[in-house]
Amino acid sequence: MKRILVISPSGEVYNHDNVRWYRHKDIQRSINHYHNIGDAFVFDSSLKLLNYDKLDALEIAKPDLAQIDRINAEYDYVFLRGSNYVHKDMVWDQAVDVLKKLKIPVIAWGIGAQAPVKGKIELSEETKTVLRMMADSTTSIGVRGAYSAQVLWDLGIKNIRIVGCPTAFRRNNPDLNIQLSPLEKIRTAGITVRREVSSTYARDIKQYLTFHRDLVKNLAARFDVVLMAQGEVEEKKIVLGTAEQREEAFKALRADKQVNDWYLDETMEKLHRERLFYSDVVADYEDLVQQKDMVLGYRLHGNLMALANGVPSIYFTYDSRTVEFAETYQIPSFDVFSGKEFRLEDYWDQSLFDKFNRAYHHTYREMHQFLVENGADTKMQPVMRQSEFRQLQAA
Repeated sequence: MKRILVISPSGEVYNHDNVRWYRHKDIQRSINHYHNIGDAFVFDSSLKLLNYDKLDALEIAKPDLAQIDRINAEYDYVFLRGSNYVHKDMVWDQAVDVLKKLKIPVIAWGIGAQAPVKGKIELSEETKTVLRMMADSTTSIGVRGAYSAQVLWDLGIKNIRIVGCPTAFRRNNPDLNIQLSPLEKIRTAGITVRREVSSTYARDIKQYLTFHRDLVKNLAARFDVVLMAQGEVEEKKIVLGTAEQREEAFKALRADKQVNDWYLDETMEKLHRERLFYSDVVADYEDLVQQKDMVLGYRLHGNLMALANGVPSIYFTYDSRTVEFAETYQIPSFDVFSGKEFRLEDYWDQSLFDKFNRAYHHTYREMHQFLVENGADTKMQPVMRQSEFRQLQAA
């Protein structure tokens, strides 16, 4: 039997490799709790790329260290669900104590570094220790892009492979190829929204919110749109809450001066009342994007979910994470702080998406190789390099 463990799961697993939030039908239980369902996208996608018989969580907050010997004997490897772990405020609980006792590989899979708005990244000694211990336990450590790779390289970690994020490969399609329809035939659009943002991520909150507002309104005037939220409390209440909670959410948004002045005007409120989507079930997002002609916006994993399903997507970048994803996959992207006007026509260009198609093919191969070299039994199909393909043709 193939037995594996996950550090930092993000939701409960059902039907073997599907993820939803814990007790998702009990809406009131978590209606006041912010959980980014995008993290569940990554967990769900990771499971869809692996062959395994048994999955358990490895506790690092309150671990039973006496059980580590049993874990070493019974499990094949541990993987750390990809996320934004490499930054100055990361807390690892008792991960160091756990890693010291583990003898099985700890596969860091699609992890990323968050650059501060100003200055160089600063990391705690604990974070440096955890990263080095994980890298030492495996053939390679998987990061989401070039910036994260450089941060680890500067720590002396050299066994790095840039693998992007499992969400992009969740359909396990090495031949994904996005071909654009004429823009005049586009009718429906998903807009991945992120209203809640801090100066840690966006260097100019006013510009971020006003551009966000105007983009949503302009797209809504052209297309049949759905606004795709990913876990903010007010947005959850608007979609899933009682009638009273719904109005409480709008009251709270209006009480936020930045949101009231720069984001939630009359048109935006109407769109939030009529076109907002949220779910605690990852599969619901996949079903939604499959019905759209395009998906674009601010959410890393919401956009990747669309691309994985062959739906064209455009990123709006505002921090190092969004830039890094766009660069890794060569996704058409627009810098919200550029001061330029966004014209969809400039980005609805097949040559731009051909760059994505090539980068996707390359990164798919890297992800497959990463899993294989670290001993994970993967469902991903091997992909030949162009040089290997040419040699086969010549033979």
